[in-house]
Amino acid sequence: MTPILDIRDLTIRRGTTFILDRLSWTVRPGEHWVILGPNGSGKTSLLSALTGYFTPTDGSIHLLGEEFGASDWRELRRGVGIVSSSLRQLMHDEDCALEIVAGGENAEVGHWGRIPAARRTAAMRALGRAEAKPIALRAWGVLSQGERQRVLIARALLCQPRLLILDEPCAGLDPVMREHFLGFVERLARSRRAPAIVLVTHHVEEITPAFTHVLLLDAGRAVAAGPLAATLTSANLTRTFSAELRLRRRAGRYSLTVG
Repeated sequence: MTPILDIRDLTIRRGTTFILDRLSWTVRPGEHWVILGPNGSGKTSLLSALTGYFTPTDGSIHLLGEEFGASDWRELRRGVGIVSSSLRQLMHDEDCALEIVAGGENAEVGHWGRIPAARRTAAMRALGRAEAKPIALRAWGVLSQGERQRVLIARALLCQPRLLILDEPCAGLDPVMREHFLGFVERLARSRRAPAIVLVTHHVEEITPAFTHVLLLDAGRAVAAGPLAATLTSANLTRTFSAELRLRRRAGRYSLTVG
């Protein structure tokens, strides 16, 4: 099968500093990946590069079979849904969830004017997939952090992306809301029409059983990448975070002990 994302020897250098250093990574249909690494490891720069906002110094990026620099990346980005804290901060408190989701059709913040019937239907369907249909008419300003994340995921799902990137989606959630949200992500990943999902996080506790692969990053390089069971190990995590770490797995979930 043609990979959804295929990165080969990706290098981003600014002056003498290597932000990403010969990074290779492939995401295939049906795979759900976790990107894990310390602060400054290159996670954000990698996301910026594959969405076309960070120009590589060397290497290649193929997305949905098209190569960066040889195709219209603005159109290709419609095949990638991304949910990040920077997007969350752009929303207007007075816009309701339905308007925010409908705006995803044209990458708008909110929605200008009356929502056409077909787009309203599609937006409600996306809210349903995100288990957020009951809050469709509630204003952004009164939504909880977990509800906002689901609305943004619905917005990303509106265009039926092949790849969905969740960039630290649990930041700001209390332990109970985090578990509710991760339960939703687990159900979404296992649904029949699920896109390939990439979860960017610092925390192994956020990895649910639906995730199949992991990419461990440090200093812009891949420490290890591959199937979760074989790659997410105490030894690899110790190398990634430059600290003695012990990984535990219980009932399909993970925890870490430092030192």
